[in-house]
Amino acid sequence: MFSIHSIPSKTFILRYTLLTVLILSSFLGQAQLKSYKKGLTSFESGYYDIAIKEFSKVKEIEESKKGELNFKIAEAYRLSNRWVESIPFYEKAFEAGFVNNDASFYYAYALKANEEYDKAKVSFQKYIDSKSTNKVLNERALRELNTLLLISDIKTKKSELEFKNLSAINTENIEFSGIVKDGYFIYSASKKDKVYSNGLPFLGIYQSKVSADFSTVGPAEPLSKNILDPDRNEGTPTFSPDGKIMIFARGNSGKRKDISPDVDLYISRNVPNEGWTEPKLVSASDSSAWDGSPAFSRDGKTIYFSSNRAGGSGGLDIYRVNMDASGRFGNPANMGKAINTAGDEMFPFVSADGKLFFASDGHPGLGKLDIFVAVRSGGKTTVENLGLPYNSSMDDFGYSSDDAGNIFFTSNRAGGKGNDDIYYYLAPPKPVDEVAKVDDPNDPNNPNNVNKNDPNNPNSKSQKIANYYLEGMVKSDKVSIDSALVRIYKLDGGVESDFAEIFTQNGKFGPVKMEEDEDYVILVEKSTYLTKREGFSMYGRSIPYPLLKKAVTDTTFQTEINLEKLFVGKTFRLENIYYDLDKFDIRADAAVELDKLVQILKDNPLIKIELGSHTDTRGSDLYNSRLSQRRAESVINYLAIKGISKERLTAKGYGETELIIQEAKNEEEHQINRRTEFKVLEIAQE
Repeated sequence: MFSIHSIPSKTFILRYTLLTVLILSSFLGQAQLKSYKKGLTSFESGYYDIAIKEFSKVKEIEESKKGELNFKIAEAYRLSNRWVESIPFYEKAFEAGFVNNDASFYYAYALKANEEYDKAKVSFQKYIDSKSTNKVLNERALRELNTLLLISDIKTKKSELEFKNLSAINTENIEFSGIVKDGYFIYSASKKDKVYSNGLPFLGIYQSKVSADFSTVGPAEPLSKNILDPDRNEGTPTFSPDGKIMIFARGNSGKRKDISPDVDLYISRNVPNEGWTEPKLVSASDSSAWDGSPAFSRDGKTIYFSSNRAGGSGGLDIYRVNMDASGRFGNPANMGKAINTAGDEMFPFVSADGKLFFASDGHPGLGKLDIFVAVRSGGKTTVENLGLPYNSSMDDFGYSSDDAGNIFFTSNRAGGKGNDDIYYYLAPPKPVDEVAKVDDPNDPNNPNNVNKNDPNNPNSKSQKIANYYLEGMVKSDKVSIDSALVRIYKLDGGVESDFAEIFTQNGKFGPVKMEEDEDYVILVEKSTYLTKREGFSMYGRSIPYPLLKKAVTDTTFQTEINLEKLFVGKTFRLENIYYDLDKFDIRADAAVELDKLVQILKDNPLIKIELGSHTDTRGSDLYNSRLSQRRAESVINYLAIKGISKERLTAKGYGETELIIQEAKNEEEHQINRRTEFKVLEIAQE
């Protein structure tokens, strides 16, 4: 599939690769250690097939490391879009005691793709209960739990159309996103000489001469020599209504001269007697992002495309951009949260009647990518799953239709010829008198003439309504705290705005009415307690429309906030403020946690604190004492840069005098001893 998943993932970084290799070298023979190192290198470079083969050669490994090894194999399968194959390796990793919050989400998603829906529910709930800080996956997990309740409803929606595998086009490799133009079937396929890291040939745009009923299909040939670049992936072409302009997606070449490290949109024009011109980068494309799967509107004035550019909802979002008659583009606009989710939305297509079809793994679906249709009426956009047979538990995408009524889509479902295959529905010839009846307002079979008062109809005048509320408890050591001030702020682009303010009664606050798809910050203050803030997101919490059974549905969410008693001498440990051996500079992962301390100090302006730094036992007492002092001072310098007055901060190096693990035996245990804590020295009077 020509998507973000087709490109070697650089986002999954093995933070402790060197450390892992050093540890494993004590337990592996030279041959197996070589395989392990080669597996890691291949994994990081996106060569997942090689990584799996090399990791699989590692048999003799310490019991405590089996979980991590199986986790890497599972991730290699997942990142190469082989979700079902990843399941047994996630399970082996969990059985070996391996802990990774995100793994619970991906395991649940793989179970869903394998139609193990009950087990998927358990794993998604486990991920939510882990209170992961990954906002995107949290939202998706909440959506997936709702989706799993809708599986049976989605399966009951079944089209009577019969789709067939376009076997004359499909091969054991990849074919997708087909359209008919001027007697040719134009599609994307992996047919180039250059082979990709997953073992498949590079993608290109091809065409085959076809008869009207697809009974005869000619051989595949490149659409244009000017378009086909042997060193790049290309696909998903879309054509203007007059056929003179083509926009398509093209990947990077891996060469230094390539101006973009990812996938971008390109434009080409069809010149009489010359063919397609040399492609040029579309000005609306963001070279720092993935931009792909473009589609023209029916009037040719708007381009829809998918992108993971900054400012989106989480994954790939669908955008639209206007194009004038001279081919100049405006500023792209996000299609909004009615269509875009924390998951991926891609492969848009606009039908003759103006409906937007697209693929998504964020809206309620049967498995991974499902095909949806968005219809706008009365100022409201409604998204609907197309159901069976369009969708399956695997990837279904690339919907298109032609003027004859033929429909095409792509799927890697079971029973195909290979990877992604194109499926088609051959529409029967339309009688002449049928065309005039399509928009007949008196025709009961006209889909536009459904009962307007039916609450299940998106165009109904009696729409169902859902209200959402938040209630909470404020406690300290399991004791409810009365008269605590609770401030709720709405977050928009990182900016906080006042939303609600309330005092607790017997520890309880609320209910406060919340808005759908918004982020909030809850700040709780109480004298003699450390002021605390927690995030609360409404993303992914909305009830899918089909699950609303009443005209008005009220749903209340619960949260609990625990305050810590504040007194002079109280010590708080900072999580993950670790240092490399013999180093005192602030690591990137430590900076994330120190920013949380900055916020604590801003929320509690009356306290002065001591920053205490601790080392491990390696090195002399004097050396460790001086090193820990420099580490504590580096934290104070960092906080000062972030706007905290140094008058509120004192540095103290404890060296190795207060170890958490007295006899640390490995690097992980030594790192736990290398930590930073803060202690309250003074609480000023208000």
